[in-house]
Amino acid sequence: MSVDIYERIVELRRAGHRAALATIVRRIGSTPRKDNAKMLILDDGSSVGSVGGGCVEAAVWEAAQTVMAERRAQMVRYELNDDDAENEGLVCGGTVEVFVEPLSPDPRLIILGAGHLGRSISDVVQPLGFQVTVVDDRSRFASPERFPGADVVCQPFETDLAGFNVNSDTFVLIVTRGHRHDQIALERAIQTPARYVGMVGSRRKISLTVTSLLEKGLSPDLFKKLYAPIGLDIGSETPEEIAISVAAELIALQKGTHKRSEKQEFVMRLVKQEANP
Repeated sequence: MSVDIYERIVELRRAGHRAALATIVRRIGSTPRKDNAKMLILDDGSSVGSVGGGCVEAAVWEAAQTVMAERRAQMVRYELNDDDAENEGLVCGGTVEVFVEPLSPDPRLIILGAGHLGRSISDVVQPLGFQVTVVDDRSRFASPERFPGADVVCQPFETDLAGFNVNSDTFVLIVTRGHRHDQIALERAIQTPARYVGMVGSRRKISLTVTSLLEKGLSPDLFKKLYAPIGLDIGSETPEEIAISVAAELIALQKGTHKRSEKQEFVMRLVKQEANP
């Protein structure tokens, strides 16, 4: 069964699905399963393997939902009472501790814009485990030669992003050229399930773009995932330096340690102001 679980994990990661892996790490007294017994809980609610009886697995299944949502592991301690023990065919009850850990696919980064900054970001984040897709409407920029290791797509920014299978493990960066392209790209990206949408630009450009989209009727709640300007504030200036600051921001978001900078907080204040004039 363990082999089946490991094979399933590989399949899930390749397909871009989340899951949670539960493993018995400690037993006291009589319990239905032995140490290292495993159960894989999928994001569709199904499971593979077993860590014990119905009561234990129900508690583990509930914990797995939280683990997948928050991307944080947790320990589940379950004490089998007399009724539980009888249902499981045990002489007496016991205590079982189960470690439930999140299994997330490799993070995906969609870079809208194939200029110098887009290329620098692609080069920096790929060694960090990101699957990178680069989109641009200029064939001379959107070429595999300029972006080794990345998927490169040449298409207008007006094209819907639905074909890229954007989900809550996807990050989107907008590094296009000019206000018009920025607005089009942001309008498309902000309405996807992406976990993060980042946009490069001055405070004025960002303000104009966000205000324009709010006036078009986009929900203010959509902008909670907008980070603009992109990157941690390290005083970066060159494309290579900005790429490092962006990579650091993406890592901080993955680790749950990111806090918006003062520059980024102004976007949240702007959205709140526009929503509540």
